[in-house]
Amino acid sequence: MLDLRLPRIAAAVLLGAGLGVAGLVLQMLFGNPLVEPGLIGVSQGGAFGAAFALIVFAPPLWIVQIISALAGGVGLLLSYQIARRFRFGGWILRLVLAGIAVSALFSAGVGIMKFVADPMSQLPAITFWLLGGLAATNWSRLAQVAPVVIIATVYAWTQRWRINLLALDDRVSFSLGAAPGRERVALLVAATAATASLVALAGIVSWVGLLVPHAARRIVGADTRLVLPVSALLGAIFVLASDTIARTVIVGEIPLGVITSLIGASGFIWLLMRNQVRVVR
Repeated sequence: MLDLRLPRIAAAVLLGAGLGVAGLVLQMLFGNPLVEPGLIGVSQGGAFGAAFALIVFAPPLWIVQIISALAGGVGLLLSYQIARRFRFGGWILRLVLAGIAVSALFSAGVGIMKFVADPMSQLPAITFWLLGGLAATNWSRLAQVAPVVIIATVYAWTQRWRINLLALDDRVSFSLGAAPGRERVALLVAATAATASLVALAGIVSWVGLLVPHAARRIVGADTRLVLPVSALLGAIFVLASDTIARTVIVGEIPLGVITSLIGASGFIWLLMRNQVRVVR
């Protein structure tokens, strides 16, 4: 109970809350209902950075976190810059297409890392890690990741009413007392750092950051002051329930990322069919 169950439960709650808040922050700041860390290069960039660090340096987890966060930030910056530079379609479509392209580039980089990895030790570890899971979680690993995620989430919580202003046009938000450029960068850094740290802990766990904010908006409306804590709560419940299913439905253990993708994609299709996915500004 103390050494296996509790750290895994705490990690699932932290993972769900962190990804739920990060997805909401990105959706609001970009004004795009289809944005989540996995769709704009953050998760894949973090995965590439972590895989690169594990193979080349074999460092402790906190160094993997730093390299993963830097690579995730590069993925986000590339997606944003590419989306700004081509003129096909609207902003939502451009950002999604740019994110898909950047994610594909980082996925190719992960493929290269898997190709050069030791097939007897490093390759199986990277393969199962990329599927997402909390089987290897312990108090030591959790303690290295939790401070970054908690600080980033608490910062987003303290800025939740400011996010409503930042979702407006820059001139309007500036006239209401916000500093759009500086405040957006700070929130993006927080969301990226939290996501990359969680990737270093649990691998790729998809769909949480996309589905959970939409579900939260459907419950409490579009006001970020209410949506953000509800997203954290729903994300924690979603990942905890998914992890419970992953480790109990069969004798072995299904990767957590497979369960969240199955449930998340099904839920998102349901929201689309009910016209519940809208632009957030």
